[in-house]
Amino acid sequence: MKLSARNQLKGKVVEVLKGATTSHVRIDIGGAVITSSITNEAVDELGLKVGQEAYAVVKASDVMVGVSD
Repeated sequence: MKLSARNQLKGKVVEVLKGATTSHVRIDIGGAVITSSITNEAVDELGLKVGQEAYAVVKASDVMVGVSD
């Protein structure tokens, strides 16, 4: 797999929650869990299952940073 996105985080699928049209896929990246919302069709095409290795690929033009007072 080759992608232009530089933020490719390898992890393990820990949960796949299917909704009416969209699924929430949770990927554990070394103790931090990233959640992605993708179509049910994409879940089926990728064959996503709990325990499977997967990559969270982050492509964003803006990143917001916040701190608490």
